[in-house]
Amino acid sequence: MADVFSELVRLRQGRQPCVLCTVVRTAGSTPRKHAARMLVCSDGRIVGTVGGGRIEHEVVQAALALLQSRCAEPRILRYHLTHQLGMCCGGEMEVFVEPLLPEPILLLCGGGHICQALAPLAARVGFVPIVAEDLEELGRPERFPDAARILDSFDVRDWNDVPLDSGTYVVIATRDHQLDLALLEQLLPRELAYLGCIGSRRKAALFHKRLAHKGFSAEQLARIRSPVGLDIGAETPEEIAVAIVAELIQVRAARRAAPSSPAP
Repeated sequence: MADVFSELVRLRQGRQPCVLCTVVRTAGSTPRKHAARMLVCSDGRIVGTVGGGRIEHEVVQAALALLQSRCAEPRILRYHLTHQLGMCCGGEMEVFVEPLLPEPILLLCGGGHICQALAPLAARVGFVPIVAEDLEELGRPERFPDAARILDSFDVRDWNDVPLDSGTYVVIATRDHQLDLALLEQLLPRELAYLGCIGSRRKAALFHKRLAHKGFSAEQLARIRSPVGLDIGAETPEEIAVAIVAELIQVRAARRAAPSSPAP
């Protein structure tokens, strides 16, 4: 048991996703009993056991499917060991699988007023802000005390160790429209959780036209949220930050509850 929790702490400190699997009910003859635990890591490695054999294989596959979908919704898996799995035990087991995902990264491209207002608000609702800004005066640490990191480049090739995948949220709000467009060109090929770009509907339409001319598909262009944020009539940087964070929460909640394969 200590190995499971020691590894859980290590994974959480390293921002590595995992699934904690706990036997919550048994009936009849079963290989493990109530409170047996197993940790499933994203690479398929396991720590602990819920019984080995077919039952453990099924639980591991279900846990990996949750990690693949990035669904954070816990669930109970129910098995009859003989009727469903062909095991000789003859009993029943229920296993509670709980995805433990790291807090999502929010990459803020730009060090201006909007991102300065956005960083602390996003941090307080469970995002990890990382700021990208190539001007020293806009990227000073004192402007962004809530940022986990400050990157001094708008070239994604310089963003060492920053994951640009389906777990990362991005808001583009630089000082220059051409920088915004260049960032969209770099980021559109990535399967991000969220890609928002500050600007008016006219700017969004112009960007869509230019990006389509560069060969981006309609499906890729549909990923861009611009104007960014929920339409709440926001005007000031602080109000716009609230609108953006509200949309981030909305997207995160939908992803957490995303359906995956039904439990047995």
